[in-house]
Amino acid sequence: MSCQKPKINYSETEFSDEEFYIKPVALLFENDVRHQYIHCFELNYYKAFFQTTGDFAFDIFAACFYLLTRYEEYLPHHKDEYNRYAHTNSIAHKENFLNQPLVNIWLQQFKLALKQKFPGLVFRNTAFRFIPTYDIDIAYSYLHKGQRRNLAGLLRSIAMGDFKVVKERMSVLNRDKKDPYDSYEWLDSLHLYCRVKPYYFFLVAKEHKGYDKNISPENESLQRLIQYHASGYKVGIHPSWQSNEDEKILKEEIEWLEYITDKKIIDSRQHYIQLTLPETYRRLINAGIKNDFSMGYGSINGFRASVASSFFWYDLEIEQQTQLQIFPFCFMDANSFYEQKYSAQQAMEELLNYYRSITKVNGLMITIWHNHFLGTEAKFAGWKEVYEVFLKEEVYWDM
Repeated sequence: MSCQKPKINYSETEFSDEEFYIKPVALLFENDVRHQYIHCFELNYYKAFFQTTGDFAFDIFAACFYLLTRYEEYLPHHKDEYNRYAHTNSIAHKENFLNQPLVNIWLQQFKLALKQKFPGLVFRNTAFRFIPTYDIDIAYSYLHKGQRRNLAGLLRSIAMGDFKVVKERMSVLNRDKKDPYDSYEWLDSLHLYCRVKPYYFFLVAKEHKGYDKNISPENESLQRLIQYHASGYKVGIHPSWQSNEDEKILKEEIEWLEYITDKKIIDSRQHYIQLTLPETYRRLINAGIKNDFSMGYGSINGFRASVASSFFWYDLEIEQQTQLQIFPFCFMDANSFYEQKYSAQQAMEELLNYYRSITKVNGLMITIWHNHFLGTEAKFAGWKEVYEVFLKEEVYWDM
């Protein structure tokens, strides 16, 4: 006797009661990018769209495709002050599901529906994963910046009457006090205790210009810092603001980091989350990058692609899946502090909310922190403790 295997019918015509039938919307059969009519409705307490008929209430394949490809970012849209895609354009923001890994939630619902139709169906289980990542824009506040930059900073502080900073700068330069941005040993201990494997993204712009304020990659102290982290952790490039307009600069920065680390650099995250589709990802692919960690907003926390899993980027303009793997983040310290104006305690609540929503779907949680938030600068008092408590009292028990 032949064994009937489960079948999914994704077409205009329903053939049998023994199949799982989803009547498709037009999206996946189109070969151009055009405005899509999106009407959201509620399904099992969560938003959905592309409502249809059959054994599932909406076209989950088209809806996931729309969110994961960032279809809406190829359409005309408003830019924010940094010339990025503004999060306020997105359907996730407008329909209030930016804080949810909606694709993962839909897939859980889809699995339940399939099991109801085919009780013997078995799915491979996934487990929650956490990847801590760090952007090293400015490795040190005072050290290794050279006499000219330190003198300029000193004079600026004197002119502003900020003699506390003057005193701190002199103490650090005289090696009487630790640089306030130096949180590296503390992070080593935290990672060891919590058994997590972080990624560090270093800004190595050759020219100190505009938003690129890093220490020169020719500086031996910065090189030693990078080499130290490359010996025990994953190290990636943090492409400079300047590299967004010049692919040659991007390749030079990757070459610099490869020279310093003596390793092939395949991981990247955009400085200031300067991500424009499809241009940014095409440049990264041309430069040899295999994994990108920029899928998120630089203006608000949440799930830009509505997912808490990695996925391969699909170039919508040329209708082709690429080998560039996307690792989306949901939380960045700078968003909480500068954009959302959160206190350290509010940031803790935000972190916990993302953690709970991701663990429910056994997803991947990626956070971004900066070394200066985790140091000793008074402006960020309490943030270091928030991160430590989060890792030790929450993440540790799931790793």
